[in-house]
Amino acid sequence: MGNRSEEDYNFVFKVVLIGESGVGKTNLLSRFTRNEFSHDSRTTIGVEFSTRTVMLGTAAVKAQIWDTAGLERYRAITSAYYRGAVGALLVFDLTKHQTYAVVERWLKELYDHAEATIVVMLVGNKSDLSQAREVPTDEARMFAENNGLLFLETSALDSTNVELAFETVLKEIFAKVSKQRQNSTRTNAITLGSAQAGQEPGPGEKRACCISL
Repeated sequence: MGNRSEEDYNFVFKVVLIGESGVGKTNLLSRFTRNEFSHDSRTTIGVEFSTRTVMLGTAAVKAQIWDTAGLERYRAITSAYYRGAVGALLVFDLTKHQTYAVVERWLKELYDHAEATIVVMLVGNKSDLSQAREVPTDEARMFAENNGLLFLETSALDSTNVELAFETVLKEIFAKVSKQRQNSTRTNAITLGSAQAGQEPGPGEKRACCISL
């Protein structure tokens, strides 16, 4: 799965990052989109999203990754944040059990505002701090399995599984899109705004933004 020009893509997938403040959402975002990590632990303020275009087979997918930007501290995330999202990474800090204990609440909020078909991965971040672990891998994996979630442990610091986490979510979304296209009885492609999936916009047409599963 390689990079491609940011302006040359077939799909846009909106993916949101959710979870408690301080679990490493912003560093997961910057590691995936810019291969950067900041040791400055100050809370992100303001709406923030980054993009990265990747190849899934022959299709170019522009991943639009949204960060909660510190609003989770004030329970101020609005429904607009979730609108149009087809994927989500629900992140907890595996060295702080309290960030895992509220995962179920985050999941409920997500399903209250997002489409039921959204692809969700539970992510235990900061795996590099294994000696300080408070959340057993098997416990988190079982929770994910019982709730139909994907699961991975990551380290934004040393890059462990960061690529794999985003790649897995994007591939799962793409598989759903492909299946939906195959099952469509009225058309051979999914409508993406004014354009269709897999098609480049014609002259004068705006590029499609996001898809709904």
